Amino acid sequence: MTPDCKTRRPGGGNHPDGNALRTALDLAAAGVPVLPLREGKVPFGNCRACAGGACGGRPNMKNAGPCRCPAPCHAWAAATTDPQVILSPAWASAWREAVCVGYHPGGAGLTVVDLDNAAAVSWARETLPCTRTVPTTRGQHWIYRGAMTSHNAVRPGVDVKSLMSYARWLGPGSGTMTDLPRVVRALAVKEETTPAPGEVVSSLPATWDRTVATGCRHTERYVRTGLERGLAKVRSRIESGAGSQAFGVARFLAAQHADCPGPCGLEAIGEEIVAAAVSVGVPEAYARRAVANGLEAASERAA
Repeated sequence: MTPDCKTRRPGGGNHPDGNALRTALDLAAAGVPVLPLREGKVPFGNCRACAGGACGGRPNMKNAGPCRCPAPCHAWAAATTDPQVILSPAWASAWREAVCVGYHPGGAGLTVVDLDNAAAVSWARETLPCTRTVPTTRGQHWIYRGAMTSHNAVRPGVDVKSLMSYARWLGPGSGTMTDLPRVVRALAVKEETTPAPGEVVSSLPATWDRTVATGCRHTERYVRTGLERGLAKVRSRIESGAGSQAFGVARFLAAQHADCPGPCGLEAIGEEIVAAAVSVGVPEAYARRAVANGLEAASERAA
């Protein structure tokens, strides 16, 4: 990790005077939509008129509705930067009971990768580009510039919070915020269980050899050995996960060539990985997307 990735624990989630409302106003002034969070670090429940979806939902929700409730109903959809709303009588009781401040990352043009434990943090340090980091109770938030769809449990201990989601404000954190990388967007791609072997037959040829890698600094034996090991990993995922494995193999193998003058025949390597994934039932379009994302992720980390 670079120095920018190292974290320090901020002074706390609220304003220095401990006032959640003051924190919310400061964040709103900076363009971050906020909402109060109650005990349990969750949004306040809907009012009686909004309970059970009776109001039809807010206009900015997935299923847009006509609700204009002045109370902080509908969780993330209530988040606002309007100080008149934040200070309104309808929000006053919520702020009196609030234990901390929540915010809508997507509304601020941000994405939070929520790492829930030490193993997830270790994975992020090995996999994701450095960015602004904020310590949490059990792990870290890695914050990127750019919004995307939100997804829970994209891998063990990892959630992606951005559009239509909220995160708890825990302080500014440390490090330089960077643009949302392809590797994080790729986490949101749902992979279906791999069909039984034999149901899909790949017609894609194995095409890598030295003739397409005239600028590679590695020996052919080195490249073929690494590639065959990677292909074996993909082919072993006959129940599920072959697409995700293809992404990881593509990223790893491409990273080995970061210092080569090129060309190294990465496109041909990618074709072999795609063929391996298709051979165990991954739809070709998904396999190609996973491999392309893996190759791209390797270049982003090298940049």
